[in-house]
Amino acid sequence: MSPFFIRKENESRGFFAFKIAGVALLGIAAIGGLAVLFGYIVMGLWNWLMPALFGIPVITFWQGVALVILARILFGGLNHRPVSHHRRPVRCHTPARHKGFDKWELYDEFWKEEGEKAFHAYAENRRNPNGTPKE
Repeated sequence: MSPFFIRKENESRGFFAFKIAGVALLGIAAIGGLAVLFGYIVMGLWNWLMPALFGIPVITFWQGVALVILARILFGGLNHRPVSHHRRPVRCHTPARHKGFDKWELYDEFWKEEGEKAFHAYAENRRNPNGTPKE
């Protein structure tokens, strides 16, 4: 199955544009349908519960839609992404990120010859004359 929004070689540009426009109109109709549905749900629940419980007057359909929009603004914000504090960082896959890795195979050789000696010399310098670590 091929991706929907990639024009095939045998497909004309006009038909591809028509297909994109159809998807856009279908999306707009779906959003409008959901707005109508949520407006009627909020209106029905409000008119069923609030006048009986609190003596508040009944609302119209458009007031129900306005309540849905107001609740979205107050409680959901204006963005459409869920709030997550654990997003994965974006990783850069440019050649500059891998700079210096062409010499990586020399690291093991360096560590065996000089690195281990240098580390032990550093560790000895960090110790006091009596052999306890400095603070």
